Amino acid sequence: MHQKASKKRKEEHLAGRAGWLRAAVLGADDGLVSVSSLMMGVAASGAGPGAIMTAGLAGLVAGAMSMAAGEYVSVSSQRDVELADRRREEEEQEEDPEGELRELTAIYQSRGLSRELAEQVAVALHAAGPLEAHLRDEIGQRPDTAAHPLQAGIASATSFFVGGLVPFLGMLGTSASSRVILIVAVTLIGLIGSGIFSARLSGTPPLRPALRLFLGGGAAMLITALVGQLVHVASL
Repeated sequence: MHQKASKKRKEEHLAGRAGWLRAAVLGADDGLVSVSSLMMGVAASGAGPGAIMTAGLAGLVAGAMSMAAGEYVSVSSQRDVELADRRREEEEQEEDPEGELRELTAIYQSRGLSRELAEQVAVALHAAGPLEAHLRDEIGQRPDTAAHPLQAGIASATSFFVGGLVPFLGMLGTSASSRVILIVAVTLIGLIGSGIFSARLSGTPPLRPALRLFLGGGAAMLITALVGQLVHVASL
């Protein structure tokens, strides 16, 4: 029993999920809210089922492509900054290796190590790989948190598309009012599910993320529906 209880459990850290998880959660929530709000706005203007479906499909495709491009460009900019920092650190290593060693020693001292121990650690890490030591301990770059533009773009576009399909379930309603109610209902359920799912992936309690998405998505749909209704009234 003691041997079973003392078996090592494999540690699982969640930092490596940060890049694609953020893009996926943002994409899914944006798909749910954007497509449902668009369909709600068109429905509130008095348009028929065909116009609502067309608007929803246009928003679904355009939104997924926009999310992919936007996320790719955004994360590429982050990656460019990381590469620029790496090149700058390489130049500093070539120009003043002793100064870089002293800088690393000072970093470890600031974290609580004695001067002697900090120097020993800095020398050992410099011998193993000075560039990686500085990137990690001076700048905060680590392989598991590096920016991946293509991964982020695909995750964002895919999750937007999947999330954006949910509001179409509301078109199963047989009347204009029932379609609006169903669009709202399935979208809010989808937002709650997205909040719970993202919380499980990130290892956090689900209540706050689910409630945050529920309230934010509901407010977005309400405002869009009011705008659609105002446009409809003004055009009469």
